[in-house]
Amino acid sequence: MRIFQWSATPLEPSTIELKNTGSALIMANPTSGGYSAKTLKKVKARLEELGWTAEIRLTSSAGEIGEVCTDPSLDVRTLVIAGGDGSINEAIIGLQDHPHPPQLAVVPIGTANVLALELSLPRKANAIAETIARQKTKRLHFGLANGHPFLLMASAGFDAEVVHSVPLALKRRLGKLAYVFTAFKVGLTRKDNPLQITLDGEPFAGKFAVASNARHYGGPFVICPSEVTDPGLHMLILEKDDLWSSINYGIALMLGRIHKARGATVKPFTAATISAQSAVATQVDGDPFGATPVEIRQADKTIPILVP
Repeated sequence: MRIFQWSATPLEPSTIELKNTGSALIMANPTSGGYSAKTLKKVKARLEELGWTAEIRLTSSAGEIGEVCTDPSLDVRTLVIAGGDGSINEAIIGLQDHPHPPQLAVVPIGTANVLALELSLPRKANAIAETIARQKTKRLHFGLANGHPFLLMASAGFDAEVVHSVPLALKRRLGKLAYVFTAFKVGLTRKDNPLQITLDGEPFAGKFAVASNARHYGGPFVICPSEVTDPGLHMLILEKDDLWSSINYGIALMLGRIHKARGATVKPFTAATISAQSAVATQVDGDPFGATPVEIRQADKTIPILVP
């Protein structure tokens, strides 16, 4: 078991003066949970009060955010994504190949907003607009799972099985509670399937593995010391996933002590592989991502993101 210390100190508020020039494209999926036309209009209005030009564009099909981000003719200072972690992931997929990616900003909505928690992003419209206008940026690092970008985490095991199994209608109706109900259902029927994990050539065995690019997992729970604006990935490996072990790990996670739990390993790595004798479900940033085997490393590129 690897033990280390980390700081839970939040990001300090910025005192940088507002910049009164710039352009922003605000994109949102109007069918996503938490969508608020009123909030987007307030963000746009406040930006315009500050001298910015702003446009709201609502998506009409899946993958549209990624298509816009990939377009080399995208000519805007700041791309504002109103959505959850899945929408941000979609933007990163497109921006990784953009020759001159715009700054990224976030209006936190959707089922999960771990990135917003990670960066202490504001949720009120005026504060969001003023964060954009301050133009304080950090470099957003991300990982690659079989070449596919992930911003927060990529995992194999029980949580990925839940992500694959949760009904979309239930997710839209109940939000995070949908994952709780699905987890109980999956837990009663799933089969044991051990994982083989390799971290920079060193072998490990476990029942659950999550490669993390962020401090937080599943909300406010801290699993590793590095943030999305820090270089480097960490792997959390749990040796067991039976009911009693899962309860103990869950308590340790809520207490911020998962790295000290018996049978848990948290270790930094540069390159990793996760495999199994038979295919095990995988997920990235809370969305289904096929099954093992999966190769994981950090991307060479970073994206500028606006922070308070």
